[in-house]
Amino acid sequence: MDVIEVPDPGDPRLADYFRLRDVNLRKSIEAEHGLFMAEGEKVIRRALTAGYTPRSLLLTRRRLQALSELAGAVDAPVYVVDDATAERLTGFDVHRGALASFHRRPLPQPGEVLHGARRVVVLEDVLDHTNVGAIFRSAAGLGVDAVLLAPRCADPLYRRSIKVSMGAVFSQPFSRLGDWYGGLEELRGRGFRLLALTPAPDARPLPEALAQAGEAPVALMLGSEGDGLSSRWLDQADTGVGIPMAGREVDSLNVTAAAAIACYELMRPAGRSG
Repeated sequence: MDVIEVPDPGDPRLADYFRLRDVNLRKSIEAEHGLFMAEGEKVIRRALTAGYTPRSLLLTRRRLQALSELAGAVDAPVYVVDDATAERLTGFDVHRGALASFHRRPLPQPGEVLHGARRVVVLEDVLDHTNVGAIFRSAAGLGVDAVLLAPRCADPLYRRSIKVSMGAVFSQPFSRLGDWYGGLEELRGRGFRLLALTPAPDARPLPEALAQAGEAPVALMLGSEGDGLSSRWLDQADTGVGIPMAGREVDSLNVTAAAAIACYELMRPAGRSG
């Protein structure tokens, strides 16, 4: 274990951890260097278990002893800073005491994650990292085979997405469509039934549509937080589906709640929920 005390937040060895709350800056840094950040012992361990290669580990001096086993498990430099230095460097209180920088892996092509898949979730322009992380947690926890992202969707490997998913993004197969305009053709060409989740009054109840799909593979499409699915993707769907609401002036759920319920229903035909 190579433990290195670093007193200066401007030390170039800590560049991976600079201003972690600045979303635009982090997008640039992480894309340029092919890295992502994991926060907290449990999430860091899940990244290691999933086979991601660490670049470095950052620990606060206050938590060094408690996290010594984690430090010993990381085959990379372990930087130790005091709490004030950590906050000046990252832009927030690192109360969990541990951050790690990992190398990204090449993203698989959609066809790779769709091979053999029967139940997938497709996200169109879900832009909030918290929402993406929550949807991945539901998909992974309920056994969805793969997640596909439209080109503009938020990054599942952004720190906030990872944190909200509790590391589920590391175990959930996913890919990004290269083309929003014609991206759904990949699914249709593989025989998937395209079900578009929508609050439209003529949407069919999701369980009914899944029963009608029978043994066909199913892709459940979810849209952006505000506007939902685009008219183009709705038009390309085989069926608009909904989660029946009780009324009381509530016509739909937010995208994370809807995704959790929909993933549960999606997996029932596969015999995975009893």
